[in-house]
Amino acid sequence: MKSTLLFTHDNRLKDRPVSFKEIDEQALHAIVQAAVNVELFTIPLYMTSLYSLQGMHEINSKGNNFYEGRIWPGMAATAKPQTANEKAFNAVFSVFVAEMLHLQIISNLAKVIGYDPKFTCEPLQDEETYAWKCYGDDKTILPHILDFEDCIAPYNQIKVKTGAMNVEQLHLFLAIEQTENDAEKVLDPEKISKYSEKAPFDNWKPGTDLPWFGSIGNMYLQLWNYLSITYTDGTTLWDIVFEKGKVGSDPAVQKEIFNPERMEPKPHPDPLDPGADEYPGIATSIQNTASEAALLDTMNMINGITDQGEGGGVIKEILDRMNKSKSANEHINLDIVQDQFRPSCPVLRNKYPSYTASGADAPSAKADARDQFGKMDHFETFAFVLGLIKEGGIVTWDQWHAQGNSWTAESLQTAVYDPAHNPQLPASADIAGALNRLKLNDTAEGANFDLFSRASTGAIAGVTKVLNDYFKNPKTKFPYPSMGGSGDRMSICWAIFGKAPNIGLGISPPLDPPIDRTEHLYHACQGMSLDDTLKDDPGKCATTGVYHTCKGSNDCKTEGGCGFVQTTKGGGICGVSLAAFYKTQPGWPDANNLLFSPPADNACKALGGCAVPISASQMYPELKEGDEYRMQLYDFGDKPGFSPKSFDVLDYEKGELVYDVAWKAYRAVLEKRGLPVPEKPKPSDLRLAFPPST
Repeated sequence: MKSTLLFTHDNRLKDRPVSFKEIDEQALHAIVQAAVNVELFTIPLYMTSLYSLQGMHEINSKGNNFYEGRIWPGMAATAKPQTANEKAFNAVFSVFVAEMLHLQIISNLAKVIGYDPKFTCEPLQDEETYAWKCYGDDKTILPHILDFEDCIAPYNQIKVKTGAMNVEQLHLFLAIEQTENDAEKVLDPEKISKYSEKAPFDNWKPGTDLPWFGSIGNMYLQLWNYLSITYTDGTTLWDIVFEKGKVGSDPAVQKEIFNPERMEPKPHPDPLDPGADEYPGIATSIQNTASEAALLDTMNMINGITDQGEGGGVIKEILDRMNKSKSANEHINLDIVQDQFRPSCPVLRNKYPSYTASGADAPSAKADARDQFGKMDHFETFAFVLGLIKEGGIVTWDQWHAQGNSWTAESLQTAVYDPAHNPQLPASADIAGALNRLKLNDTAEGANFDLFSRASTGAIAGVTKVLNDYFKNPKTKFPYPSMGGSGDRMSICWAIFGKAPNIGLGISPPLDPPIDRTEHLYHACQGMSLDDTLKDDPGKCATTGVYHTCKGSNDCKTEGGCGFVQTTKGGGICGVSLAAFYKTQPGWPDANNLLFSPPADNACKALGGCAVPISASQMYPELKEGDEYRMQLYDFGDKPGFSPKSFDVLDYEKGELVYDVAWKAYRAVLEKRGLPVPEKPKPSDLRLAFPPST
């Protein structure tokens, strides 16, 4: 069935010569990539300001009281927020999550029309160092959308930079989320023509910049216009790209973080099911194989994105251009009220539980934040936060430092702190000292600050690098630890230095000569090198600026980091099938009783832990029922392959420090080789400062 019932009645989009089919498809792909860029662009920008809010948080998990009496720098979502900072954090946190949703939606649409979205490319990032090039004191451009220099005062003074949650930054956020009509009002009348080009773009050439859209809403409207093109031979661009996007008879590879039941529909969805849909009213992927039904899902997706963002969505204009009203076209089945686009609170409470410091159940903080502020579009949310700032209730880390504050043991403790509780943990006074020294001992060139900035960039790259493969490979998992870790990295940089991490630095300077992994067995630093030639070369190990996640971002074997235990089972992520490799290993455990991979002794990339360096406070949590506290140890062969060879099993326990377990594994490998075991190094200030993860 052709999809013309859903197309707009715009003469520019009808009876287009068939000679334009190829270039129209390329333009459509360019617009979809632009939408990916725009949604991705907002995430580090909003996140940096989110974590500038001064405050502390507990690190809790079910059934664990590891950190009872301790708190850590940085805010987190709060159930029933009371202070201005708590309300502001919950508000912007809800926007941050919604932007992740929008990124998933537009990426799924890209796949359906036969395009592989990119997440580490121009104009946002340097493709080698992952440095974010789109932010800075001299930047005035919202990628693909608007140059603030083309606006009237005071909008022509706005800078596109990362920074603290202040009036200047909120004006930027409001300008990003403004409606199409409001965006037109702030343009310099002499420059409006620069933003007036409508689809199809007859003068656009592949490889050149798209015309400016002026607003996010207009970008999605022009995307819809391209989908609405019909040709003189009766074909439509939608049907052309939809057929190309299919794999066999099914839609192309799509991913669901928020609405898993769309992938595997259940006859009676249960909001208390951990796999229930968070946004049951939004089409977050396209599961229909019929062209018109899939296009209807696409309309719903576009409406969901724009309704949550600028408010109201673009659906009304689309329907107007179709010369149709909702009441006259019940088959369209679109609801233009906001309720449809809100998250389901019962699902959120079940999926994102909170716990007390003693490990007991507590009201879900994330559910509370997203439920309350999910009722507001992003423009309304940022206006609310701006009001809090103007009332004088917001305190940011730069202000806290400017007031002369420094870290004490007491600032890292609650009223129930007991030094005898888990005495293997570093003393809070030691952690406070490390936090202070990292700032006081920073060089004139800002070496410590640069290190923390690169760590923040690396944590984000731990997500975006995986996303490049995530929407291509059905087996690639979403890097949840890196997503959470990026907030940890930003928080601790703000808390130590009182300024935003400079994510424009990139993960690390290029090595000269470049890394040759066929010549050396790179390692997790922290005193655990299995390659004598690299032991004293800190530039040849897993740098802090790279966030090594167990979900796929660590670059090679023996680079694993902190304690998100990963099974030794794998796929083709080492360049060869691990299943085939395992069959060659004597005494390999049964597939139903797989062992875990120890930090810094993992058999291949993606099977390490998470985070380099390993936090000095990171402890192993309680395992899932049926899992065992056992790790498979490996020795490694000669170059170029450094083939892993299993030789023993290491037992460990709940509550052991992750670094101590990693050191046991390292020591066991050295003893296997008949080499002397060095003295275990004391925790560095870096390892003391970085908080544990849960």
